[in-house]
Amino acid sequence: MASYSPARWVKEIDGQVSRLLRRVDWRKLSDKGQKAADELKQNLTDARIYAQDYELSEMREEQIDNAKKAKKYLDKSRQDILRVSEFNVFGPVDVAHLTAQIDQLKAELR
Repeated sequence: MASYSPARWVKEIDGQVSRLLRRVDWRKLSDKGQKAADELKQNLTDARIYAQDYELSEMREEQIDNAKKAKKYLDKSRQDILRVSEFNVFGPVDVAHLTAQIDQLKAELR
């Protein structure tokens, strides 16, 4: 996925999360679990917006600022993945895969 742009990479991660969340029976998930999943989706959306801004930045300072903001939302997403997994939405392999991708993406944002 290193050949993807940062915004495309976040979109790919978001798609993976969406596919995993579609398997969930929302009626059986607690309110806290639903809230954690909603926050995860929102944080991935925010990360994608700042990753797009990072790509479109014309000045280095602006690029650095957008990279910091994207990383902040990626960190929140990483924490949300762990929180959602506490409600048995994601398995250990899913958590490891998603968090590894987020860590790689953060390393690409300079």
